[in-house]
Amino acid sequence: MSKAIKYYYDLLSPPSRALWIALKLAKTPFEDCPVALRKKEQLTDEYKRINRFQKVPALVDGNFHLSESVAMVRYLADSKKLTEQLYPTSLEERGRIDEYLEWQHLNLRLPCSLYFREGWLFPANGIKPKPKQEQIDKLIKNVEAAFGQLERLWLEKDYLLGPNLTVADLFSSSDIEQLKLCQYTVSEKKFPKVAKWLERVREASQPHHELAHAFLNKKPQQAAQSKA
Repeated sequence: MSKAIKYYYDLLSPPSRALWIALKLAKTPFEDCPVALRKKEQLTDEYKRINRFQKVPALVDGNFHLSESVAMVRYLADSKKLTEQLYPTSLEERGRIDEYLEWQHLNLRLPCSLYFREGWLFPANGIKPKPKQEQIDKLIKNVEAAFGQLERLWLEKDYLLGPNLTVADLFSSSDIEQLKLCQYTVSEKKFPKVAKWLERVREASQPHHELAHAFLNKKPQQAAQSKA
């Protein structure tokens, strides 16, 4: 009997969350290997032997080590460790998911990541002061430009690429969900398709979605209570 794969991750990382949820939905056995980014555990010599790039997530299957979350998706799918719904075997369906994943890296993930880092992560960890309002407004403008593209180009059906949840939805929703820490909520009035799609993704990936986003959901509640 082959050993379970080892999955190294931090749920503060959007790709880590997305792949963790995918593994849970697929009921794939894996050894849980959390890496605390806040403690800089990814920078240790021990972790460098796991992932030479010293980032999360990382995957170890026997003697095979793999980084980059999209590469992990393809490897897991080809080794029958993901369900066909999440990442189909059909060349056309898979090609469409790959097209989206290539698009979203710069067009959705980048603006969301910049806003998250500048608006919450760096100030919260004392790396940088909180940006001025005009800087925040610019970051939000770039994020909302990405949401506009989601509305126009991708959300013709219930999910990004059709009637079913796929890894594309998990990766993109994880990028957006982290903006809760910036006290940002997707406007249902401005972006009705995006807001409803996010809710569908949450419902379709429960209970794993709630567990993966527990930290993100708790922090905004604490902030709201402190202002009350």
